Amino acid sequence: MPSVTFDAASRTYLLRTSTTSYVFGLDAEDTPVHLHWGPVLTQEQAASLPRPAAPRASSFDGVGPAEELGTEAGARFGTPSLQIAFPDGARGVDWRHLGHTIDEGHLTVRFRDAVQPFEVDLHYRVRGDVLERWIGLRSEVPVTILRCDSAAWSVPSLSGYRLSHATGGWSAEHQLRRTDLTVGETTLTSRRGVTSHHANPWLAVDGGDAGERHGEVWSCALAWSGSWRVTVTRTPSGSTGWTGGFGHEGLTWRLEPGEEWVTPVFAGVYAPDGFGGASRRWHDHVTQNVLPEPDELRPVVYNAWEAVGFDVAESNQKELAVLAARAGVELFVMDDAWFGGRTGDSAGLGDWWPNPDRFPNGLAPLIDEVHGLGMRFGLWVEPEMVNPDSDLYRAHPDWVLHMPGRPRTLLRNQLVLNFARPDVADWAHKWLHRLVGEHGVDFLKWDFNRAFTEAGQPGAADQDRLWIDHVRAVYSIMDRLRADHPHLRIEACAGGGGRTDLGILARTDQVWTSDNTDAHDRIAIQHGFSQIYPARVMAAWVTDSPNPLTRRVTPLSFRFHVAMAGALGLGGDLLKWTPAELAEAAALVGRYKEIRPVVQLGRQDRLEYGVQYTYGDQVVVLAWRGPVAHGTPLVPLRLAGVDPLGRYRDEDTGALHHGALLMAPGLLPDLPAGDYASTLIRLRALGPGSSD
Repeated sequence: MPSVTFDAASRTYLLRTSTTSYVFGLDAEDTPVHLHWGPVLTQEQAASLPRPAAPRASSFDGVGPAEELGTEAGARFGTPSLQIAFPDGARGVDWRHLGHTIDEGHLTVRFRDAVQPFEVDLHYRVRGDVLERWIGLRSEVPVTILRCDSAAWSVPSLSGYRLSHATGGWSAEHQLRRTDLTVGETTLTSRRGVTSHHANPWLAVDGGDAGERHGEVWSCALAWSGSWRVTVTRTPSGSTGWTGGFGHEGLTWRLEPGEEWVTPVFAGVYAPDGFGGASRRWHDHVTQNVLPEPDELRPVVYNAWEAVGFDVAESNQKELAVLAARAGVELFVMDDAWFGGRTGDSAGLGDWWPNPDRFPNGLAPLIDEVHGLGMRFGLWVEPEMVNPDSDLYRAHPDWVLHMPGRPRTLLRNQLVLNFARPDVADWAHKWLHRLVGEHGVDFLKWDFNRAFTEAGQPGAADQDRLWIDHVRAVYSIMDRLRADHPHLRIEACAGGGGRTDLGILARTDQVWTSDNTDAHDRIAIQHGFSQIYPARVMAAWVTDSPNPLTRRVTPLSFRFHVAMAGALGLGGDLLKWTPAELAEAAALVGRYKEIRPVVQLGRQDRLEYGVQYTYGDQVVVLAWRGPVAHGTPLVPLRLAGVDPLGRYRDEDTGALHHGALLMAPGLLPDLPAGDYASTLIRLRALGPGSSD
């Protein structure tokens, strides 16, 4: 059956994946109304769905079922997805259906306002088990846009509702929160010009009864790397849904005659098999439809930041490179302070040429050394920022975000360059293109270390457009760099995990998960990260003990086992590691390379105190335990996704396990005694008929 069909008699649209159906239709007034999002339906079943009418006890209650894109027209009092004002002051849209097109899983439904020369296209695209949605606007008259969300989503009536989402802060990103959804409006948002550490643009809703492996879950994620907003509404009458898109309250944009306005994708997943099932659908979607190089194994990275900080020099970078190569590192990355007059965070940003005192012969000697050691070479950059103490700012003080007569707030001693200006974006692309091309740079760690303030552009006709145009310029520069330099790989960073979303992942290869490299803290951070994002994009470093941020002391093996759950990197001061530590690190890097295809390409299942990856006939389990009270029992890990009739051999001990027993009662890991204990277990399925 095609993934998108239309029943003309009932005016019903059906979109199907392997595990779900999404249905909406047109009512008597041509309003697109939501009908179903859940288990698979046939076209006949979808066409028979009734057009529900909300009961109205008084003139204060709204009318009609949930809309596919709510506006302010008529007696509709829910959160509008589209708020616009026409030149005559009129608001809202009175829908008139113009038709639709279906092209290889992409449905476009066209509407026009009954009075104004204004058109709205609703876009739907089926990709695997994910439904992508966005909208496009066109007008023959100037229109003021106050809110323009990508989509509104509705879930079935349930006895209760629970909201899952991520909160946090710098060095505490991706903290999973699950709370009962209150009656009213709950807003998740970033007003910072970037995705943010404090919230991430995804959410999940269930009936309060779902678990990791059971229960229905409805989930959405926005593909946008700037300010965003999602409003979740639970009505007193029992219905629940949400609407979301780019921007935040207080912004207005102008849609000029003849211009087309297109929103980012707001994608949705229905999972009948719990939060783990939802996560794996998201992981598959990111892999199959988002990442530019999905099947490429991410290299083992060494980053020199925590070793030297701002005290970068050709000599210490070469010393670290030698040690990193001995440890099995494949990509050496030189971090901040290699350029301009950069000796701390107060100067040099914007002056993107090698510091002549630290690199008197340029970067070539270091890059040649790194390549000669068999590693690729990467550089830290922060293209969107400038220090006032820089040649760039002295020459172009008007290039930063600012407002006339207002102070220019310094955060981390820097200001934000306005990439919404074509001349600024063009300058950034040119120096990045030259840097990568002339120096043979293989990898860029693209950072963003402060939020927007004084977000103005004096002289611009539409001031608030910069919140959108800046992000789109970043996307364009990354896309052009990758097209011009096919070997180049990029890591997204924003003071840690502040720019993690499906939009940035469409043009990068991984994200820096958090500036917090404490392995114990990372367990929670990585747990929340994995709700949407797959292991192959999760950069995870092994650093020093005591940890530079928390001062926590943990064994080297514990730090490695936690970091092995993603794209492994090293970030400690290798110059201070003992020969025994360096030897252990090299052995553990070797072990990671053995399991890397399973971790980065396999299915992920979150366990009670660890994580499992399954790829072909291989199963990898990483288990860890933090501080526990004396006498706390160790419960077995119940594995998932194994063949209950199969048998599995432990590749390190030779022990045999039956698949059914791995799932229940489970596998009891042999953890070392004491706090911060961890282990790696490798299992391989035995072939049919094997007598082993």
